[in-house]
Formats: sequence, structure tokens, C-alpha cells
Amino acid sequence: MSPLSRRSFLQTSAAAAAAVSLASAGAAQAAPLQIAPFRFDVTPPVGHPLCGGWIKPAADVEDPLEAIGFVLLGAGKPIVVCAVDWTGILNGAHVAWRTALAEAAGTTPDRVAVQCVHQHDAPFVCLHAQQLVAAQNAGLQVVDEQFFQDCLKRGQLAIRSALPQARRVTHVARGEAPVVEVAGNRRVALGPDGKVRKMRGSGCRDPELIALPEGLIDPLLKTVTFCDGDEALVACRYYAVHPMSHYGQGHVSSDFVGLARKQRQREQPGCTQIYFTGAAGNIAAGKYNDGSPEARVQLTKRIHDAMVAADAKQIREPLRNVIWKTHELRPEVNPVFVAEKLQAMVADAKNAPANRIRPAMVLSWMKRLADGIPIVLSALHLDNVALLHLPAESFLEYQLRAQKLAPGKFVATAAYGDGGPWYIPVKEEYPKGGYEVSVANCSDDVDDLLSRGIRDLLT
Repeated sequence: MSPLSRRSFLQTSAAAAAAVSLASAGAAQAAPLQIAPFRFDVTPPVGHPLCGGWIKPAADVEDPLEAIGFVLLGAGKPIVVCAVDWTGILNGAHVAWRTALAEAAGTTPDRVAVQCVHQHDAPFVCLHAQQLVAAQNAGLQVVDEQFFQDCLKRGQLAIRSALPQARRVTHVARGEAPVVEVAGNRRVALGPDGKVRKMRGSGCRDPELIALPEGLIDPLLKTVTFCDGDEALVACRYYAVHPMSHYGQGHVSSDFVGLARKQRQREQPGCTQIYFTGAAGNIAAGKYNDGSPEARVQLTKRIHDAMVAADAKQIREPLRNVIWKTHELRPEVNPVFVAEKLQAMVADAKNAPANRIRPAMVLSWMKRLADGIPIVLSALHLDNVALLHLPAESFLEYQLRAQKLAPGKFVATAAYGDGGPWYIPVKEEYPKGGYEVSVANCSDDVDDLLSRGIRDLLT
């Protein structure tokens, strides 16, 4: 699955976008809506790189990784939404995923949303970065390309097998519930100069950081369920937190959010459960997580309890109108990155693998923008429910803005789509520095562009 050329990408996107506003709402009236849920295995083999080759490779599998999604039929060309238990899918790899799933569903890539859950004991894939590090002949590896292609083939097979089993959709249900003692803002430790002096990450044992308040979070887990009458068919879960408890020792796992999803799947075997990580670029579990196996159990229970509570509060209504909207994003490269310096870092044998692979990923982002391939944002409108799909590690503020932009809608946000930009802070956070800002691939103008895109999708 080779990435689309700039011309073919733009032609496909423009043609589909033109069709959406004219056909989708009417098509929902003219043909019965149907949904075809699918799932397939994306567990890496033993020895495969995890988190892009930055940490210990896969030594064993504690629980398998999945890609889970649905094809929605009857609203114009098919719509595909998929969540993947990987750290990230970047640039050409993300286009390849969307292209492969589109081909299987009989649609176009701009009508496909692929969002990662962002666990870290999982693959982190950038095909061009793999080519760059492979050229060094230093044994560096981001992804096994045969494994990558095998996953796409499994995805296509899963969709083609699911389509004949599509079920009628008559209703959509929505519900939300608080998540207790999971999320905290990572950027709460500020110095007298207003800059971030320490980060409260996914796991934390620093008493000072643990004692600090949660800070800005979105405390609510949201659920959107597709139903046939009163029968739940597909339940989509949304919560904004980095989904890592402990990682880095080669034990492949879907971690606490995946384990909660799997528990709910066992409890509701007839309803496909999908979990999406929200705009959690600056949100993690460190305030409540010491990185122990016991903490993973506690975090799993808290997410699962919120899923159950959200289900109990769901409001179910007839589904009459379905609209798919897209918006193309073309941000600028962060000016702190200079291609020649990055190339030197990739070539420097004295650098640790992570300090050679990371620059290769930035170079891939630069090439992608030079080639004119945009980020595609999307939103699936289901009457007064909107499922918003954002790229990479977007900061929580974008999710909160989205909810304010559409006060009459139930907005559920999934981030970690195309991972090319890496972290996407809001403009006011750039001067504060800190880890997230240091690895943001876009200039601070991305705030205006992304906010404009969200507004376009939701209003």
C-alpha cells in the first residue's frame, strides 16, 4: 500500500468532500442505515520494536492488540472509523492505513478515520523514518514492514468479511459519566518564570508532583452507541488520558484502557466495544499511578466503572441524519528544527537509538509537508451527536474548545489520528516550554489552523 501522491490525494479528497454535504443527509433518508463492525489482530511478533524502537522490543504478549472499528453504510459512500492499539501511525503509514481500509469498504480515504489508542508497549510506525534509519546500516528499526503490510491485509479481510453481516441502525444513544482518580494534567509544576520545570508523566513517584492538583482535565468518559431498536450494536468510548500504567519492559499490552474495554466486551458480547483516546497530549495518570502492576488493576477498574456508569445514563433517540465532514490541515514546520542538523543526528553512531529515530520522524514530517500531503480532520454527525477526529497528541484544550463550539451537540473527541505532528500544544503553552513543546513538530500557528478546522467541522 503505497502512500497517495499529492495530486491523487487532493483529487480524491476534493471529490468526496463535494459529495458529502450534498448526499450524506439525504442518503440517510433514502437508504436504510447499516453498520458493519470489524476487528483484527495487530499484535507485533516477539522481537518487534515497541514505541518506534525507543524502548525494549517485544519480549512477550500480556494481552493482544486489536484494531476495532465499523463501516457505516447508507449515508453516501461508506464511512469507516477505526481505533488501533498502537502508539501512533505517522505520515505515509497513516495514509496507507486509510487507503487500505477504504479500498476494502468501497469508499475513499477521506471517508476513513484511523485513530490510535496510544499505548506504549505497542508499535509506533513511520515508514519513511524506517527507510532513513535502515540506510544507516546500524541495526536500527522502527517497524517491520512485512508485519505492517500483513496488518493492512488483515484489516481488509476483516472489513470484507464484516460487510455482508451489516446490521440495521435505527437509533443512537449517548451517555457520559465521571472518571474518578485517573487523569491529571502533566504541566502543573511551573517555576516562578511561568515555565514548566517538571513533568508529571504517566507514572509518578515524586511526592511533590503527586501532591499538586489534577489541573485542567476533562473528567467525563463519553459513550456513543449505535443501536437497532433497543439492541446495542457498537459502543464507542472516549476519554482523554495517556493510556499507560507501566511499560518499557517488552510486555506487549493494551494497558488499562484496553483491559477495561475487553472486560466490557466480555460483559456485552453482542455489542462491539471500541475505545478512543481523546485529546490527551497534556493529560496522564501520573497523579494516581506509581507505575506498579497493582496500579494498572486499579486504573482498569476506574475506567471500566465509568463505562458502566455512562451506559446506565444513556439517552437513546432515533437516528435520522448522518453527515460526514472533513477539513484539510496544512501547518508549518516548527522553526526550531533544521533538516541538516536532524540528518546529522540520524547519522551519529554515538547517539542512542531514540536520538536517531526521533530526528528521522521529524525529517519525515518535513518531507510530507513539502510533498503537499495534508492532515485530514473529520467529524461524523449523528443528529445532535458529533464524533470528532483529531490528529496526533493534541492538547486537551482543543477538545474543550470543540465542546464549547457546539453547545447543542454531544461532542465526543478522538485524537491520535495521523501522528505526523507529534504533540500539538495550544499557542499559549509554547512559551512555557517543557517536553511536549520541545517535540512539537508544528509552529505555534497550528493552534489557529486546528481551531479553525474544528470550528469548520462542528458548525
